[in-house]
Amino acid sequence: MALTFSLPMNCQTIQNGSLSMLRNTLRAKRLIAFTIACFLFTMPAVAAVPEVPGPKQDHPIALVGGTIHTVSGKSITGGTLLFIDGKIAAIGQELNLPSNVEVIDVTGKHIFPGLIDANSNMGLVEINAVRATRDEREVGSFNPNVKAHVAINPDSEIIPTTRSNGVLLCLTAPSGGVISGQSAVIQLDGWTYEDLTIRPGAGLHVTWPLMAPVSDWQLTGNAKDSANARDKNMKNLEEFFNTARRYDEARRNDPSARIDLKLESMRDVLSRKIPVIANAENANQIQAAVAFSVRQKVRLIINGGYDAIYCTDLLKQHNVPVILGGVYRTPRRADDFYDLPYEIPAILEKAGVQFCIASDGRFGASMVRNLPFHAGTAHAYGLSIDGALRAVTLSTAEILGVENQVGSLEQGKDATLVIADGNILDIRTNVEAAFIQGRRVDLSDRHKKLYYKYDQRINRQAAEQAEK
Repeated sequence: MALTFSLPMNCQTIQNGSLSMLRNTLRAKRLIAFTIACFLFTMPAVAAVPEVPGPKQDHPIALVGGTIHTVSGKSITGGTLLFIDGKIAAIGQELNLPSNVEVIDVTGKHIFPGLIDANSNMGLVEINAVRATRDEREVGSFNPNVKAHVAINPDSEIIPTTRSNGVLLCLTAPSGGVISGQSAVIQLDGWTYEDLTIRPGAGLHVTWPLMAPVSDWQLTGNAKDSANARDKNMKNLEEFFNTARRYDEARRNDPSARIDLKLESMRDVLSRKIPVIANAENANQIQAAVAFSVRQKVRLIINGGYDAIYCTDLLKQHNVPVILGGVYRTPRRADDFYDLPYEIPAILEKAGVQFCIASDGRFGASMVRNLPFHAGTAHAYGLSIDGALRAVTLSTAEILGVENQVGSLEQGKDATLVIADGNILDIRTNVEAAFIQGRRVDLSDRHKKLYYKYDQRINRQAAEQAEK
């Protein structure tokens, strides 16, 4: 909420005497202070998100009788999944359960690992049209020291609506500039950003320049200006990495050397602990990003990847995975088939390129809840059913470096899972329960509350009509 105050007219008028100006300024300040005090003491209390994070698991829980979709192996029909202290302890059909176990009968239901979205601004943006609720970018072109996880709002209304559809984890990433900053893998339940974060430095996000000269008087002017801007951006990017490499060498030789926060944050990138995630859609962007990663000896992930189907040999040669920027998008070129965006996952699967599917789209975090339907549509257009489920679970975890913790249902991994009444990729399926690290997650959300509210209105109107 933004407050706007207007100063009295005599405060905006230039006075001849400094004493008069001082008096008018003091009056204006008193007026503003009084107005703010009245506002604060008369405004109604603003409630936070009422969905309370689940308490830590304090006793064994066994899900019995359901179909367990492990993703990493075969599905188990009529199986049992036991988890203790937030970790999966055993999976099978005939397990010896502890004496103090809580047994939950899920006969006829399906158990899936929590879905993972590979690119979002979850927790960084609440309402896209309201500037005060957007905290996804910083000023300047090179911000490798920006860390998305410290800016996350755990009370975001979007988090409950997202996990209600089975998406329990996501990559939240900054944007803007050439180097936007570092993204983080988060789980969608917790009191603080520390509770949510499971991998703080998941990737360094770089917006790759357009490589082909573009002639557009509204944006870049003529093609020559576009090419000059591209060359300048590439030169600046290359020099920044070279400077960071010299800084890293100096710090290794002299640990007491003066610290530069921006260059310091590049050290894990140069040592290949953190990958570069390049936002690139066109084939020439993808090719340039791969060439850059080879020169700089850094790990690379392509985000967006519309033209990845034309670069499959290159991507496989250099082990570069792709985060597909959603399936629900329009063709980028006039001569593309209308359904090409739906078929890209199947083409990459057939070519043997490592990829996952994200819900990245026009409305950002608000649309992450539709992630399973992106994968379901990709299956309808040729992607195997196992590949579709893997593209929003284990493949995503592998690309983001959290496969030892989440992404599949295996002994020793987090008990982060979903119980549904059907295939999680089917729009008709309802999510009935969810656990994050063994904690029962509240599946209430604003959408459901509004549904129940207006459902009562319809019922009351029907009753009133019946009485008449």
